[in-house]
Amino acid sequence: MGVPSLLRALSHRNYRLFFYGQGLSLIGTWITRVATSWLVYRLTGSVFLLGVVNFAGQVPNFVLSPLAGVMADRWNLRRTLVITQVLSMLQSFALAALALSHVITVQHVIALSIFQGIVNAFDTPARQAFAVDMVEGARDLPNAIAINSMMFNSARLVGPMVAGLLIAVAGEGVCFLVDGVSYLAVIGCLLGMRVRPGMLRRTQPPVWQGLREGVDYIMGFEPIRGLLLLVATASLLGMSYVVLLPVFAREVLHGGAHTYGFLASASGLGALAGAAYLASRTSVRGLGKVIAWGGVLFGAALAAFAFCHTLWLSLITLFAVGFGMMVQNASANTILQTIVHDDKRGRVMSFYALSVLGIAPFGSLLAGSVAAKVGAPWTIFGGGIACILGALVFLRRLPVIRRLVRPIYVEKGIVPEVASGIEGASGVGS
Repeated sequence: MGVPSLLRALSHRNYRLFFYGQGLSLIGTWITRVATSWLVYRLTGSVFLLGVVNFAGQVPNFVLSPLAGVMADRWNLRRTLVITQVLSMLQSFALAALALSHVITVQHVIALSIFQGIVNAFDTPARQAFAVDMVEGARDLPNAIAINSMMFNSARLVGPMVAGLLIAVAGEGVCFLVDGVSYLAVIGCLLGMRVRPGMLRRTQPPVWQGLREGVDYIMGFEPIRGLLLLVATASLLGMSYVVLLPVFAREVLHGGAHTYGFLASASGLGALAGAAYLASRTSVRGLGKVIAWGGVLFGAALAAFAFCHTLWLSLITLFAVGFGMMVQNASANTILQTIVHDDKRGRVMSFYALSVLGIAPFGSLLAGSVAAKVGAPWTIFGGGIACILGALVFLRRLPVIRRLVRPIYVEKGIVPEVASGIEGASGVGS
């Protein structure tokens, strides 16, 4: 089929099925995220409890991700993903039942958030590791990662807007119900994939030995270590702005659920633009500088958003926040997936998930606590400055990272061996 170069990974049947099913399901996921935050703030009016709920949903990634990565290198990945999607669907239906019967409490939300966090801890590394199988090799893997980011952020754009309307018209319970039904799409598409026998075989070292091998591999190779540290810094100190958006919508901009939906959608639209930019690239070469400057943009836009008092200016800065965040994180994901050894892919991607999702709850808790004392604007401003500094540190280490990655690029044919010396002299590389 004639798939445009921007969407070339869709030429693979399995990835195409995943794209259709996951795209619909992700809209439901974002509807639930927005509805959950709004429900908690409506019930309690507490900035701190917003942070607690986000902490509860994400902290299982911090605890379980390393173990989940070892298991991702052992288990049948498609079967694992089907199970995690079924469990996520049941969690959404439980939220819907409690909300629609008007008995839901913050304690219920926290308990079900912890359950979903445990499911996500095993789902994320399995999903990341399965990507290379769905495109049957590494050639279209960077494009598949970029398309996945586009899909995620298209849902991030549509989901909050739909959630704002549903909350205003029917309440949070209907949002949770819609999310539960949406999981049927991705479950059906996963079951419809044609999985080759070779895609089911996974090495099975003893669990603790496998975990130690993964940690040693990550800590001993600076490109992987540096990328994970940068992403973790942004997750801890920058991404917590999402937790505080209801505060800006209600207290700073004097709006309601629809204002919150607009703010969330603005950053989603920026992230979608960033993902489209990455999908248009044909090589991983040059992504090192893209990562660093994406991080600088992310931090600077956060610092600017912190003191915006008009809706239109807030939307512009949040667009830039989303663009910088996506360019940094998706580019880091692409390089990691390109340079990692296949037999350690699940473990490395579990630490990527830990850096993005596992660290985030501590950022949410920290942001909620700090905001209660100094206010949401100063909390976000400080996080933005920290993200700028982290990106500049990564930029300073980039020549060393580029030198270590280049032999892998040569081995994979990304950088022709005869040209690698020339590119090293001219600064072209990772």
